[in-house]
Amino acid sequence: MSAAQLETLKNRLETVIALARLLERVDHSPVAVGADQYRALVRQLSVALSQEMPDDALRAVLGAHPAAAELYENLNYAQSGLSRSSLERSIESEKLARQALARAARRD
Repeated sequence: MSAAQLETLKNRLETVIALARLLERVDHSPVAVGADQYRALVRQLSVALSQEMPDDALRAVLGAHPAAAELYENLNYAQSGLSRSSLERSIESEKLARQALARAARRD
């Protein structure tokens, strides 16, 4: 890998880490941010997560930042389902979704 490619990869990783940290802070902050600001942050992180990067680096970032990991999983749900969640958590999520859909259907 050339020096320029390494620098590009380094910049991408730094961007993903910075945005993932910011999302964690925003998600855990007692002070609410505006919806537009939140969506802009999520959009920026989504774009950054869609860039190519080494699997080990991506796993490390997502392991350290649960909000970014959840976003990544949602972005890739169509291809891999709840791949980052434990099977038990995935099953429970499916059950809750079915229950919510059944309640909504009964209301109609």
